[in-house]
Amino acid sequence: MMTPFTRRALLAGAFALGLGSMASPALAQGFPTRAITIVVPFAAGGSTDIIARIIGQKMGELLGQNVVIENRAGAGGNLGSNSVAKAAPDGYTLLMGTISTHAINSAVFKTMPYDPVKDFSPVSLLVIVPNVMVVHPSVPAKNVQEMIALLKADPKKYSYASSGVGTPLHLSGELFKSMSGTEMQHIPYRGAGPALNDIVAGKVPVMFDNLPSATQHIQSGALRALAVTTKRRSPAMPDIPTMEEAGLPGYETLTWNALFAPPGTPRDVIAKLNNAANLAIADPAVAAKLRDLSATTIGSTPEQLGEHVKSELAKWGPIAKAAGASVE
Repeated sequence: MMTPFTRRALLAGAFALGLGSMASPALAQGFPTRAITIVVPFAAGGSTDIIARIIGQKMGELLGQNVVIENRAGAGGNLGSNSVAKAAPDGYTLLMGTISTHAINSAVFKTMPYDPVKDFSPVSLLVIVPNVMVVHPSVPAKNVQEMIALLKADPKKYSYASSGVGTPLHLSGELFKSMSGTEMQHIPYRGAGPALNDIVAGKVPVMFDNLPSATQHIQSGALRALAVTTKRRSPAMPDIPTMEEAGLPGYETLTWNALFAPPGTPRDVIAKLNNAANLAIADPAVAAKLRDLSATTIGSTPEQLGEHVKSELAKWGPIAKAAGASVE
């Protein structure tokens, strides 16, 4: 379950960390003295990349140094993540981690190049992003219950697209099938972009997608949104019901972004990075940009992020196993 972090707690934590940074001799001596790189372990243009650039720019202003975004895609996020796990623990190379890199991949990849708990120093949980179930307008269902009725009436007729085997979007679909007692053939793609193109073109009838990338297609009428996958409706698109409201109590999947450093990064450096990250997402202009992407700002202590990763690993392991999701 998602650990609740209130804005009051975020601001209190950021204030406390700010006081700590002023009191620490190591921080007073000047970290950072050069540019910081945030590795995004996915291709440019996706929601993780966009979020990293928005937050990174503000962090750079707060820290007085450039924050450079480096896209290092491959192996479902494992390639870029592993590069940060093996980087020098000096605070100058960070990872914009996700539910894939720090929860799901460990459950679906037969071999992992890193341990998501032991091989990183947590910095802060930044945002959560809902997924959304969308259908092509040619699908008769206007809501989730009607979709379930269609699937039960003809179990072999419908398929759903995802960004690939073992991805959060794939497992969102598998959890839906399990909880609704329905069947759909899974059509994996090499990324969410190609999958989205095919559902808009009517080649695949159903998809679970990140809400930010599906929003313009929902607004234009190219896709019909049936439900978001979070416990609460998205403030950016409040007319879309949640899966729970639509009749699947207990259903919840989402994507999150968090900042990680290599293992062994000094605590005072982590504290300063945490302070900058939390202050960045609390900035009204940054929060507004993230809200436009349907991202909800969170903010946390390093310890809270560490516990969050452990709870997510425990949650997604059984779901991935039940789905039979496995990647060589």
